[in-house]
Order: sequence, then structure tokens, then C-alpha cells
Amino acid sequence: MNPEARAQTVEDAIERRREIVNANIDEYLPMGDPERLYQASRHVLLAGGKRLRPTILLVAGEALTETDPGTVDYREFPTLVESEDRIDLLAAAVSVEVIQSFTLIHDDIMDDDRMRRGEPAVHVAFGSDTAILAGDTLYSKAFEIMLDTGAPADRALEAVDTLAATCTRICEGQSLDIGFEERETVTSEEYLDMIDRKTAVLYAAAASIPSVLLGADPAVTDALTEYGRSIGRAFQIQDDVLDLTTPSDVLGKQRGSDLIEGKRTLITQHAREQGVDVDGLIDASDPEAVTDREIDAAVETLQAAGSIDYARNMAADLVAEGIEELDVLPETEARTRLAQIGNYLIERSY
Repeated sequence: MNPEARAQTVEDAIERRREIVNANIDEYLPMGDPERLYQASRHVLLAGGKRLRPTILLVAGEALTETDPGTVDYREFPTLVESEDRIDLLAAAVSVEVIQSFTLIHDDIMDDDRMRRGEPAVHVAFGSDTAILAGDTLYSKAFEIMLDTGAPADRALEAVDTLAATCTRICEGQSLDIGFEERETVTSEEYLDMIDRKTAVLYAAAASIPSVLLGADPAVTDALTEYGRSIGRAFQIQDDVLDLTTPSDVLGKQRGSDLIEGKRTLITQHAREQGVDVDGLIDASDPEAVTDREIDAAVETLQAAGSIDYARNMAADLVAEGIEELDVLPETEARTRLAQIGNYLIERSY
């Protein structure tokens, strides 16, 4: 299948599951009191998003149970244990997406990003105090939702433990990312460790939690964890590329924001190793005054240094490693879809 056809297949799969997730947000995260807090909490969720992580979770569940994609109600999903009651796999998918939204709210506060998904960021729309509380609310609600799958207590507890450990790792990664901004250089190994914690762990959780909930062998859970970690790291590297190469109106935020904010990425680290004065590419003294022409010139310099291609190649290698982990699954359409999703993450343009 050529890249264009594969991308369309994956986008169709994501769209079907996004519609299901979106249609059920009110059930799993209803409005509450105080109203302003819940409006803020739901702001990012209702603004859209690809729902990549819920899609991976749901497709992984189909691959594990050899279920034809889209043929079984995710709220009544069969497990791998004979004669066991069905579980609500959709609750787990929504829980993971709620954690993703929690991280976005806090990221935007720390980076002072003004837009998210084409809408004002939560701290812009509701104020920083309410935004912090909204993020904390989502964090708590995610665990409540994960406990509503109906899975046996031991497996439900393991899923919650996985989610909790994931949140800890995300905070560690965010802390490392902030610390990197104060350093002149960051090694590729340090960068990969940071994105493993900040970004990849949630992909790993999305891929492995259905294995836990459905009662798969621990070796299968471990393999799906590694699949998620590999494609999650690739996703973040591709995000760093897109930050430089995709127009602001498509990104939903200012193009080149990583450069403007002085973030250390695989691209900028490679460029430094090639002798590029990365810190001199953009005059970030007044971020709002940075022009598209300045960003274009910076991107041309990074492209000439081979740094953008270096990042793309690294992402492709990581996806290939992740797809190899899927050999533990039976050969089904859902397993093929997981592999296609991995490739899609580095072929997407936004």
C-alpha cells in the first residue's frame, strides 16, 4: 500500500474512533459544579484533537482478541479469558485521552502558548488559576474513568498503576525539558530519554493497557509497551519537525515556537554539532515580533545542515523497531492497522 493510501486508511480508522470518543465525552466527563471549572476542564477535549492514543488503545484491543475492527461495541468488549464478563474498553480509551488533555493544559501554562487546536489555550480563556485546577481535575478524573472498565479487580488495579506511573514519568520528562532550556547543549541520548518520559510513555500506556485489562500474557504486554514507546518517541521527533515546517494555521499554534522558546530538540542538537549557531537563528527577545521570514531562514539553515533529515531518519528507525514488536500478536487486520498507525505518525503533515 502506498503512503497516500495508507494514510487515508489510518485517517479513516482514527476518524471512526474519534467520533465514538467525542460522542461519549459527556458520559465519561459530564459537566459539574462549579460550572466554570468543568468548562475549563473540557475546553481542550471539546476543541478536537486527533485522538491518536485512544485509537491505538482500541485497535490494540481488537488485535489482541482477533476482533475485526469496528465490529464490536467497545463498551461491551470481550476479554481473553473464557466465560468472563465483557468490559468497557472505551472507558480506558477516554481515560488516556483525558490524561493527554491534562498534560496539554499544564504544558501551555508553562510555555505560555496562547493557542491550542486553533482555540485560545485554557489559561488564556479562563485564567491561569482556573487552568491549573482544570488540569488537576482531569488528572483525577482519568483514574476514576479507568476504574469504570468493569475489568477484574487485579487487572483494573494494574491498569491504574500503569497510568499512575505514566503520569509520574510525564512530569519527569517535562521537568527535564524545562531544564534543557537552560543548557547550551543536550546530547541525543538525553533528548531521547526526555521524550521517552514526556511523550512516549503515554503511547506505551495506550498500547499496553488493553493487554492488561483483557488478560493477555505479560510478555505480550511488554511487547506492546515497547511498540508504544518506540512510535511515541518517533511521534515527538516528527512533532519537532512539523513545528518548523507546517504553517501556523495548520499547526494551531505559532510555527517555530520551539526555536523561539529555546527548546532543545534532536534537530537543534544535530545542527550544533554541525557548527550552526542555533541560538542566533531567531531573535526571540520579542516572541510576538518573530516573522515567517525569520522562521523560513532558520529552517533553510537547519535543512542545509542536514538536521531535519537526521531527525526524520531517526523517527523512521524508531517506528520500524516498534512495528517489530507487533510480531507477538496474531496476524489480523487490527495488527496491520497498528503497524500502519506507526508509519502514519511520521508521515503526517500536522
